[in-house]
Amino acid sequence: MKAIDYVRKFYPEAKKVEKETGISALAMLAQSAGESGWKPGPGNMMFGIKDFDGVNGNEQLIRTKEYLPISTAKFPVIHSVTKVKKGGKTLYKYDCETYFRKYDTPADSFRDYAKFIQDNPRYEIALRVREIPELYLKELAKAGYATAPDYEDFLLSMLRSVVKRLRIIENE
Repeated sequence: MKAIDYVRKFYPEAKKVEKETGISALAMLAQSAGESGWKPGPGNMMFGIKDFDGVNGNEQLIRTKEYLPISTAKFPVIHSVTKVKKGGKTLYKYDCETYFRKYDTPADSFRDYAKFIQDNPRYEIALRVREIPELYLKELAKAGYATAPDYEDFLLSMLRSVVKRLRIIENE
């Protein structure tokens, strides 16, 4: 799926969730595009939300990369652990498999994402600025949504890409 097609297809879903929750549709679309690589992930996974129990049928085991400050983390499958320096910090890069949530539709993924953010106290500051895409995404990154050390920069880059494609669509 091309990036512009992703925006065309999923921006309306993000707008629906924005109306229900106040979370910026632009921010959600940017984050979902980044997390899914501009296409719905396996099991309509759009946001890379983990499912830690791996037992109730709403999860799927997927290979991923995680950056953690410890070398003894547990995952269902670990392919490798490499010590790396990122942003002046020593981290351990895990090439591993872990459980992620899966959904019947991408729209279900957008709704579950909003519920996940709203129900998780660590995203309280992000929710205070949920209508301002840049600030919301920065606060999500600060709260540790992902383990990638450059996650904030990545999200802001994705936001610029989404805005650029929306402008193209508006001018067609």
